[in-house]
Amino acid sequence: MAVFRIVRGAPLSVTEAWRRLTDWPAHAARVPLTRAAGVTPGPVRVGSRFTMRTGIGPVGFDDPMEVVRCEPPGPGGGATAGVCRLVKRGRVVTGWAEIEVREAAPGAVRVTWTEELRVRGLPRVCDAVLARAGRWVFGRALSGLLADN
Repeated sequence: MAVFRIVRGAPLSVTEAWRRLTDWPAHAARVPLTRAAGVTPGPVRVGSRFTMRTGIGPVGFDDPMEVVRCEPPGPGGGATAGVCRLVKRGRVVTGWAEIEVREAAPGAVRVTWTEELRVRGLPRVCDAVLARAGRWVFGRALSGLLADN
């Protein structure tokens, strides 16, 4: 299993950062050759599901995920933190991801993305390379989601 952590800061409120980071189609738009499907409608909550499809045409794989922990910041921007934990339930990719949004200062957040990633059939000797690739791909996605739109 490859484990990696990404930390980013942004000049956003906790609620705005949370909104951006739990917009699953926006995540897909930031990851090459990936699209979101089957997104549970409504606000993100425990039990919400979605699938990231990575590939070109019929060649690719599905990465179905379920939200197993959801502690959004409170309404009105008053809360100072939020946590969302996803479990990957695919045949190819398994593991989990946790996104934590915390107020760093008024009008600024610190986001921590921690992920444990397993790719079936990939030997454990490849974990370091997989973690590096995960930090790069998801780091770019995280930076893009937090950037001014």
